[in-house]
Amino acid sequence: MKVLYVTAEAFPFAGTGGLGEVGRYLPQALKKLGIDIEVVLPFYQVVKKTGFSFHPITEFELKMGKRTIYTRILYTHYQSLKLIFIDQPEHFDRPFLYGPPGEAFPDNALRFASFTKSLIKLMEENFYHIVHLNDWHTALLPLFLNGKRPPILFTIHNMGYQGDFPLEVLEELGIPQEKEPIVLHHGRVNFLKAGILLSDLISTVSPTYAREIQTPEYGFGLEKYLKERSDKLVGILNGVDYSVWDPRNDLLLPCRFSPEDLSGKIICKRELIKEVELPEGISERPLFAMVSRLVYQKGLDLLIPILPFFHKKGYPLVILGTGERRYEDALRDHARENPLLKLILGYDEALAHRIIAGADLLLIPSFYEPCGLNQMYALRYGTLPVVRDTGGLKDTVEDVSFKEKRGTGFKFLLKKPCYFLRAILRGIKAYKDKTLWSSLQKQAMKEDFSWERSAKEYLKLYQTLLNPK
Repeated sequence: MKVLYVTAEAFPFAGTGGLGEVGRYLPQALKKLGIDIEVVLPFYQVVKKTGFSFHPITEFELKMGKRTIYTRILYTHYQSLKLIFIDQPEHFDRPFLYGPPGEAFPDNALRFASFTKSLIKLMEENFYHIVHLNDWHTALLPLFLNGKRPPILFTIHNMGYQGDFPLEVLEELGIPQEKEPIVLHHGRVNFLKAGILLSDLISTVSPTYAREIQTPEYGFGLEKYLKERSDKLVGILNGVDYSVWDPRNDLLLPCRFSPEDLSGKIICKRELIKEVELPEGISERPLFAMVSRLVYQKGLDLLIPILPFFHKKGYPLVILGTGERRYEDALRDHARENPLLKLILGYDEALAHRIIAGADLLLIPSFYEPCGLNQMYALRYGTLPVVRDTGGLKDTVEDVSFKEKRGTGFKFLLKKPCYFLRAILRGIKAYKDKTLWSSLQKQAMKEDFSWERSAKEYLKLYQTLLNPK
């Protein structure tokens, strides 16, 4: 079985978050199951700087509306995978993937439509049994294809990002008039709608999220189309690469540890306290952390109102992330007032490992979370997550029962700061019971969310596409 996996992001070449993580690990896991899979993504400026050698496949002029776009197709290899790159310098030779922080390039519609349309040339010269598309950036491919084509799986990673553009882009995209209704949505052009309507199967990144996006609260205006195609919609959890995220072998930590010997976690906590320059003598208190994009989706509006609680009670909190200026500014203001609140703006993967390993509780109060990876990382490191009961957080975290002395985290449902705080207080209560806490940590560390498990579910979808009956 030969699969073309199409994505806008794939680490270590280019990525901003979960989409890039999936683009790195899922194809590798599918390869191990015997799938002949090739990954294709844009040849961004950051890709050119990776130091890999890229080899030409072909070059041509792509017609997009009235424009002609010079295009090359290149390839390289990474960990047994073949990666293909669409090189359109006028579109992708830029310092950012989608635009400067907090902004979007005004020609993103043309950029990703032309990237997608370029794949037709690749598909004409190479046979693929299945094409696996990911998110709005790739969603126009079935619209551009005519005649016989491979079956298409379309994976939605986040309904909040739809490729929504003004009507004026229609002309430059060169979409035939008879196909325009497929992308029109409330007087605008919507890429994601095309992927939902035209793909043979649709998947998203957790079972709960697959149900949620069929409702007005989580469907962001497209729930009607998803509900109509619910028989073609499947939720599959993302996975974790435990060769990277496991405290038994994580070389980014000052000390390794396991469920059988948690002494190394205590050392990781003490070293983290030193690294982020928290005051000495607080290692016996529960250490809270948040590693996240600082955006509305991630529930900052639930966290910021309760920050005075951490200050008043003397509980340390480490936050690593970057995002919307309003949240960065609010967190800065609190950090100036509270020496136990350490804010690190930016993203540092090595530091993220040390924070997740050294913290006791990880805060994830997301308003919505299609899957989420940090809670799965935290579980493996014995760091119990405090999460809103939504999407993949619901599917991966078992709420702690004090009566049964079991569970892997602390959940709340209502989108109000007071309910988030109640879940945090339950976490503090459990932390103070050292016997219970140790038992909960060991339960969490034995959870298995490997990519192998996820890849087997995707393989079933591929087999369904090839044998629909």
